Amino acid sequence: MPNRAENFRLAEFTRLPVEGLLGAAVLVALPRRARVVTAVLGGIVLGALTVLNLADVGFNEYLGRGFNVILDWQLLDDAQSYLADTMGGTVALLAAVGVVALVLVLLALMALAVVRISTVLGRNTARSTRGLLVLSAAWMTCASLGIQVSGVPLASEHTVTTAKDRVDRVRETIRDERAFAKEARADAFGGTPADQLVPDLRGKDIIFTFIESYGRSAIEDPIMAPGVDSTLASSTEALAKAGFHAKSGWLTSATYGGSSWLGHSTTLSGLWIDNQNRYRTVTAGDHLTLTKAFQKTGAWDTVGVMPGVQKGWPESKWYGLDKVYNAFQMGYKGPKFSWSTMPDQYALEAFQRLEHGKKRDKPLMSEIILTSSHQPWGPIPKMVGWDELGNGSVFEGIEKAGNKAADVIADSEKSKEEYGKSIQYSVTSLTQFMERYGTDDTVLVFLGDHQPIARVSGDHASRDVPISIVAKDPKVLDKIADWNWTDGLRPATDAPVWKMNLFRDRFLTAYGSTPHPTKD
Repeated sequence: MPNRAENFRLAEFTRLPVEGLLGAAVLVALPRRARVVTAVLGGIVLGALTVLNLADVGFNEYLGRGFNVILDWQLLDDAQSYLADTMGGTVALLAAVGVVALVLVLLALMALAVVRISTVLGRNTARSTRGLLVLSAAWMTCASLGIQVSGVPLASEHTVTTAKDRVDRVRETIRDERAFAKEARADAFGGTPADQLVPDLRGKDIIFTFIESYGRSAIEDPIMAPGVDSTLASSTEALAKAGFHAKSGWLTSATYGGSSWLGHSTTLSGLWIDNQNRYRTVTAGDHLTLTKAFQKTGAWDTVGVMPGVQKGWPESKWYGLDKVYNAFQMGYKGPKFSWSTMPDQYALEAFQRLEHGKKRDKPLMSEIILTSSHQPWGPIPKMVGWDELGNGSVFEGIEKAGNKAADVIADSEKSKEEYGKSIQYSVTSLTQFMERYGTDDTVLVFLGDHQPIARVSGDHASRDVPISIVAKDPKVLDKIADWNWTDGLRPATDAPVWKMNLFRDRFLTAYGSTPHPTKD
């Protein structure tokens, strides 16, 4: 059974599996009672491998990688929560029950199937042995001659190869955990005194903003790009009229399709955090995040605006945020838009009302996560007058008139179209916020956290995301002139591409920070 959706074709199921021949040979050689016990155990193993293959299909589709038997079990709980927030609690419960039932049925039916085969083989062991010899000769002939059907080898070792890959993945995960713990304790700026951190940004209001699922595909895919590129062009022009200018490049994200927190933590920590184990390790330590660097100076107030956070979030301390506003602390009384608890425009207006617009003794450093472009991209909010936002109830009619999640989530073409519209909405919300509330001292850094899922970005799409820095003060952008980023909000196709974890150190260095490494 293939472990990628795109490989589900007839040729994949016409192969002659060497594991089947070996298993049949063992069953023929055993006495009846031992044969039945072995058949049951073998069937359960085959059922488990089938379940893992199905998990691989899902993870490859949504996260661009296979299922890790050590790390990924807890993500299944996140998947159920996502379904509950998107499609409703009843759908999530039925899906969970369905998954459990499917696993049990697969294990039971596979065991029964192998028992049945063992019974057939045992009725006439001599004839079964002759048949196995013929099939084994056929397998060896196909293997030696490289015979294929539609590009797929007829002689297969797929199950052995897949099982070996899973074992190797487990070993690599264990090795990686030890190595990363050591890596996380070393930090190029870990010992830098407070007065030597970002001195060239003193007095500036710094806003770090992540736009959910804002990936390279939004800018270059023929279906999404026309609308998104038009929005980026018009937003660049509008910002310029307000006195702001921008430079943009590409970062290669540590995640794909989901697990946004891995992209956030990679960007801000300077470490490559591409799995949950690494995330737990680094957030339990004191590795310096980019946001915490501003807190450490004592020259900034720090705040987080997190409309996607709906429960306790102890990581806020690691990020260096003095105060965090979650989904329930921004006064929103309007409808949810599928998974997103509130429209981006409202979250930004709440940020202005609660923090950004207040008089204060220190400038403000903020981290904002915008969620309106989160899958399934239905329904999508629309811009309203900023003075009409109120408590968010103005969005009730917009939500009711929008597409239903179920009508978008299973349709690849519709998903692409609506995804593109959601990115246009998020970018418009953010740039209009800057036009309306930005000052001479406002500096905005915004980027995507990862590409959208394969159904939208395409199979084997890159992991690149756009990143832009926007400011009125020309000195801010002059500091990064040697980065060779593109002028405006749309990075050129050949603009520099960095791994996402390189951004922290390059940003700190560009704005005058002095490295003082700490070592393991």
